[in-house]
Amino acid sequence: MRFFRKYAKRFLQRKAGLPLLNCTATTIHKRESRHGVTIITCMINPRLFEQYNIDTKKDLKIKNLCPRPKDTILIDKQGSCYACECTSWLPQSIGNLQIKSLGEIIGSDMHQHLQDSITDGTYRYCNEHQCSYLKSGAVLHGQPDRIQHLRLAIDDSCNLRCPSCRKGMIFHKEGSAYNLGIRLADRINEWLYNHRHPIQVHIGSDGDPFASHVYRHFMEQTPERDNIKYSILTNGLMFKEFHGKVPYVINNLQELGVSIDGASKETYEKLRLGGRWDKIIEGLECMAKQKQKNGFRFILHFVVQKDNYHEMEKIIDMGEQYGADRVWLNKIEDWGTMDDFRTQDIFKTPDYQHQLDCVMKRIQQRNDRFIECPTLISEAVRHKDKN
Repeated sequence: MRFFRKYAKRFLQRKAGLPLLNCTATTIHKRESRHGVTIITCMINPRLFEQYNIDTKKDLKIKNLCPRPKDTILIDKQGSCYACECTSWLPQSIGNLQIKSLGEIIGSDMHQHLQDSITDGTYRYCNEHQCSYLKSGAVLHGQPDRIQHLRLAIDDSCNLRCPSCRKGMIFHKEGSAYNLGIRLADRINEWLYNHRHPIQVHIGSDGDPFASHVYRHFMEQTPERDNIKYSILTNGLMFKEFHGKVPYVINNLQELGVSIDGASKETYEKLRLGGRWDKIIEGLECMAKQKQKNGFRFILHFVVQKDNYHEMEKIIDMGEQYGADRVWLNKIEDWGTMDDFRTQDIFKTPDYQHQLDCVMKRIQQRNDRFIECPTLISEAVRHKDKN
């Protein structure tokens, strides 16, 4: 049994991206400096950071203190926990939910070590190539004293197969991936049941919450607590059918985001493979009514790419039509799912520049934050500086 536990732990650490040492795979060492100050030396996985092209010796000298490593925990489908809202932005795991409880992982030495890389201003473990805050030069500032956001990425099941996100259909309703997702959901709900401070649970950063059987299980079993609020990111196609089955979550919903990369039938069905235009319109109408009833923030997300950049203004119109609080226009990222991502590089073409100018005029006319496009603006600034 001891032999089995030792190698089971080593297997899970590989999954979590943790280094393996010769003995018991301890990831933290402590030593006393000559001045009597305790220094924590973490066994950071160098290959992981090389994969993301992150220089862990850098010093970005940033004065703002990003709150994410102190207020956010993201849990992926292997149970690995991260102190950021995106695993590729700060890719070192701080622990694995299959091995330890959330209570043991939060505030652990590894967790504190990553937090220290923010407070010293170096941001040495952060991915400045992908982090939206670093790329746009708009790093948030704040040092909260407890976790306020729990982001769930424990199941990548989805009813769509969008080329910008995945290479094919991914759907788990049985087997090892499904069973692990259910176990993770139960462990998270167990922690939430005993958690007394205000917290927001974000559901759906990897798969669709209403298509996923794992997320449906989580939402059906989540504890009824006044301190727990929710946010959901969905493709919207199954919202009308399933939102009534999780009334507690909907009644305590703070934010509903909808990923919709087309503002016409032709574009939508080309990019959202498996989706139907009439179905998403039906979903948007239902969401607009639920927003009026429950008062949550309603946001449309639009990934700008080669086949839809000409519809940026149209998606803004749709946001206004369905009573959205905000429309996010985000530059497409390379997640390794496209055969030739270079074909998406339309951001220097005159036609795209014209379309972006029209969006900027809309922003000036509204004089509010209804339209958000920081990654598009930062890309345009970089292009202008080069010229």
